[in-house]
Amino acid sequence: MRRRAKPGKGAARLSVTRKSPKIETSGRRELEKRLAESLEREKATGEILQEKDRALTEALEQQTATAEILRVISESPTDLQPVLDTVVKSAARFCGARDAELFHLDGGALRLAAHHGPLHIPFGLLVPVVRGTVGGRSVLERRAVHVENLQTEAKEFPEGSAFARDLGYRTNLAVPLLREGEPIGTIQLRRTEVSPFTDKQIALLQTFADQAIIAIENVRLFTELEGRNRDLTATGEILRVISSSPTDVQPVFDTIVRSAVRLCDGLFSALFRFDGELIHHAAQHNYTPEALEAVHRTYPMRLTRALGSGRAILERAVVQIPDVELDPEHQHQALSRAIGFRSGLFVPMLREGAPIGVIMVTRAEPGSFSDSEIGLLKTFADQAVIAVENVRLFTELEARNSDLTEALDQQTATSEILRVIGLTIPQSLLQRADEIIQ
Repeated sequence: MRRRAKPGKGAARLSVTRKSPKIETSGRRELEKRLAESLEREKATGEILQEKDRALTEALEQQTATAEILRVISESPTDLQPVLDTVVKSAARFCGARDAELFHLDGGALRLAAHHGPLHIPFGLLVPVVRGTVGGRSVLERRAVHVENLQTEAKEFPEGSAFARDLGYRTNLAVPLLREGEPIGTIQLRRTEVSPFTDKQIALLQTFADQAIIAIENVRLFTELEGRNRDLTATGEILRVISSSPTDVQPVFDTIVRSAVRLCDGLFSALFRFDGELIHHAAQHNYTPEALEAVHRTYPMRLTRALGSGRAILERAVVQIPDVELDPEHQHQALSRAIGFRSGLFVPMLREGAPIGVIMVTRAEPGSFSDSEIGLLKTFADQAVIAVENVRLFTELEARNSDLTEALDQQTATSEILRVIGLTIPQSLLQRADEIIQ
């Protein structure tokens, strides 16, 4: 019988390295798990990169919008409308709103200054500054006001809810325009569906509000500077005319009334002289022939409060009539209608406190004149007084010179006669006269 061979070392080694099916399955699962985790990390990384790309793209677009607004500001230093139009368009686009409006605070109301979107909102619309509107509350409370569904907030926002139902919008966001902490307007976003704005969009709208304030301030400063330059030019021109017309006041008056119409945004201007009893029409600019005929029929006239010019002389102070049709003291409606004005500014010409005349600027529409316009017209009134005084002094000087010249001529003639007499009298008679005198 043959013996079975014993397994060698190689066989034993082979049986040791062989893995069981259970071990192989476990390893495969581990590998698959690691692969899945790797894919999940890659997916998460991809989402993070996509989010960063979206954020970067959004930031770039916002930066582009900001640069565009700043570009428009630089190109329109004295024209605010293109800037406001760009602001509301960018606000609607980057904040995801169908409609955007910018309102400027005008007295006790908000006046629509710029609009972008499909909602039909008339330009120049006036909305009361009340807590019942989203925009009014943002101005009164100096903060952003966000309402998810304004149509259902009739109790909290009665006026605003009525607007929302009429115009067909729901979500409303308003951010105030604050200049040195004081409200000057508001910018608003609207959505027709109930879709609240995110914190990021609210912050972005605040950025657009800040840019609108920059634009408004920029235009205000440029306009003031331009106005001062115009004022300096005008006053310099009047002084030049005064110096070149030392004995004639009419060219000065004509220059003043022309400048008053141009710089005070007037319909026409006039200058009146006061002789202590009667008011005389002395100069005018931009009158129609019919208006000039009506003025010539009225002046000269006695002092009366029924006219703004007479009131300014009597009060020795600036008089404004925002609407001659509503003024209780104005009794010359026929004259004002013939001339064609509704509002007027009257500044007295005072010499040592005494009135010697009045400068008037009028407008075709009712309203008040600004402080800067009043100040400018007061400057013109002072220059008119200087011109009157200048002519008076030159005239008096000329009169004195004429009197001195006449006296000198007479003295010269008398001396000449005496000299001739002295030549014709005999010397013996002159000696005899001396003896008699002695």
